[in-house]
Parts: sequence; C-alpha cells; structure tokens
Amino acid sequence: MKPAADFDPKSAAKRLMREARSGALATLMVGSGDPYCSLVNVAAAADGSPLLLISQLAVHTRNIAADARVSLMLDERKEGDPLQGARVMLAGRAVRTESTDARRRYLAQQPEAEMFAGFSDFAFYAIEVRGAHLVAGFGRIVDLSAADLLTDLTGADALLAAEPEAVAHMNADHADTCRLYATKRLGAPDGEWRCVGCDPEGLDLQWQRMALRLPFPQRVTTPATLRTVLRQMAEQARGG
Repeated sequence: MKPAADFDPKSAAKRLMREARSGALATLMVGSGDPYCSLVNVAAAADGSPLLLISQLAVHTRNIAADARVSLMLDERKEGDPLQGARVMLAGRAVRTESTDARRRYLAQQPEAEMFAGFSDFAFYAIEVRGAHLVAGFGRIVDLSAADLLTDLTGADALLAAEPEAVAHMNADHADTCRLYATKRLGAPDGEWRCVGCDPEGLDLQWQRMALRLPFPQRVTTPATLRTVLRQMAEQARGG
C-alpha cells in the first residue's frame, strides 16, 4: 500500500522506537522453533536500537541463546482502540552487551530497574535491527530498512561523550526548560519532566512512564551546537 503523501514513515517509526517503554518480544522456542511472545521493558540506545534488561532464567533469554532472531512490537499506547494507534514491528537479532553506555541509557529510561540490574542472572541486550513493518493508519503501512530507522552517529563522538554531563546539567539546572519543551512544544500534560538522553537528531524527555521525543531542527554533533539549539528551542517555547 502506498503511504499518504503527507506522511513521513521514517520519522513515525523513529518516534515509536524512542518513546516506547515496553513492548512484545517474540523469540523462537528452543527445540520446537515455535513462536513465543513475552512482555518486556525497553529503552533506546543512542542510535535508537532497542535495549533490553532480561533475566538469564527467562524463557525468552534461553530462546535467544539458541537463536538470536527476534521481533519486537512497539505501539504508542493510545487510549481507546489500540488498533487505531501506530505500531511498528522490528525484526533483528538480540545480542548481549557489556556496554556501559547501554547500561546508563537503559537505567535513565527505566530507573526502577536499578534495583536488579546488578543481579548476576540479569544482562543487557541490544537488538540489532534489520528491518521493520510500520502500521500507522489507513494508507500508512510501510516496510522500512535499518538505515531508515537508526540515527546516524557519524561525526557525533563529541556529542555522545558529553551526553551524560549534558543530561545531568539539564535536569539539575534547567528542569523548568525540560518542562517547557514537553508542555509547550510537544503539548504534553504538565509534570516533572526530565531529560533522559540526547543524540544528533533529538532530545528524549520522560515523566514517570511517559516518554516524548523532541526532534532537533538540525543535526547536532557537538556540545556547542547542542547548547545553541536547546536555547533556541527554549526561547521559541517561551514565545509560544
């Protein structure tokens, strides 16, 4: 089906990947190969790849150890009929990671997981996305490639290195600005919004289990450019 002319499927899928905090993980049962589906909490890596924290005792983790192929369904959790909302099915491989950045980003987006993240039977996994199927309404059904879905991190080493400090600074000294971004620019309800991550394409905001994606008006690869863009967006929000 050809998507509507005013629809940007890449942006829609990327938003779902950044804002989702849980999803349905499908794996293949050891031995039989039968499909097995489970509910998991998710977070997003810097490039948007889904991150999981799962127990080695869980059926889905044993399945992944035998066959790393998985699919992950994410949806926007709208009120009313869930089939009226957007959802994306990601296909790829789940790979265990020891990355400190993956751990930091997951716990920023899933803070309640801190209590068991250090348990010996839990481990972090990243899903290496190979493609996706997006359903976002009539005339909005599209197959996407990994290149369509993932944020290009080329040349953004300086920004990524500074991200932890930038996030901490935003939350400690500019909590009011985070709140402004959420309520004025994104139309969210008022609350204690905080920053949980940033990357070349946008800022991730969160309040309790609600997450929002604030796209940047331009690609950002350095801390200096980040400060400039955040200040401009704050001024626009105040003016609006």
